[in-house]
Amino acid sequence: MTGLDGTPASASVVALHCSLGSGRQWTKLAAALGCTPFMAPDISGYGVAACGRDWPRTLDGEIARLEPWLAKANGPLHLIGHSYGGAIAFRLATASPYAQRVRSLTLIEPVLPTLLRETPADARLYDRFARIAQVVSQDIFDGAVLEAVEAFTAFWAGSGPREQFSPSGRLRMIEQADKLPYDFNAALDLDGVAAAASALKVPTLLVSGGLSPYVTQRIVAKLAALIDGAELRHLPAAGHMLPVTHADRVNPEILRHIWRAEELAKLELAADAETAQPAGSARPHLVFRRPSFWE
Repeated sequence: MTGLDGTPASASVVALHCSLGSGRQWTKLAAALGCTPFMAPDISGYGVAACGRDWPRTLDGEIARLEPWLAKANGPLHLIGHSYGGAIAFRLATASPYAQRVRSLTLIEPVLPTLLRETPADARLYDRFARIAQVVSQDIFDGAVLEAVEAFTAFWAGSGPREQFSPSGRLRMIEQADKLPYDFNAALDLDGVAAAASALKVPTLLVSGGLSPYVTQRIVAKLAALIDGAELRHLPAAGHMLPVTHADRVNPEILRHIWRAEELAKLELAADAETAQPAGSARPHLVFRRPSFWE
């Protein structure tokens, strides 16, 4: 996709947050991006999108709810997703009307548990995730919201220390916990993750933390093996909330990834222009060198 002057069209950055979070988790990333067009919409059920109870039960339904935001981006997209937002970003990049517009993809511990059903060892991780989904959902259906939030946050703490929330933060989680069963259902509903990952052709950055639940670390490792050319960044001392707790480490990696994707788009545009020259016409001598980020 090119602009009117033949250069790559201006791209927008879209960042999707985790369950029980909001677009505010990307405040530092927005500042680091400067003047780059950026949007961090609240996923249905959270933040300003918390009103109502008619929430989507699938990732495609989540994408449909984000349509008013996505429609504001006219050019290519740099997609970033964390946790449940990572699952939505993956679906956006692989099976949505926006897939052809994705210029880069960054997935930070995306919740794609169905990828783990293929082998007995990984299936045990899938079963553990399905059990916590059942426990949290049943507690919410029974009206035991405090217990549901405790079980949810304990699971995502992994092997790291339990995150300490402010009274207002904990109250917000309790108020929005009713959405969690829908998020679990959408993540557990997605089939064909391995095939979609193998077919993905956009520059992809995968990020994980060493203190996170092993289920998401394993998902990231499997995606890295499936996605051609994917870059993997692992922070041993970080937990599942690493885009917030380790923003000083994660954000520079995201910025570098976006810059590299932009450079690659320029190279592809130059190659297309060279190929499009009429036979016998004078052509500029183009020397293509491997970009430094591939070295």
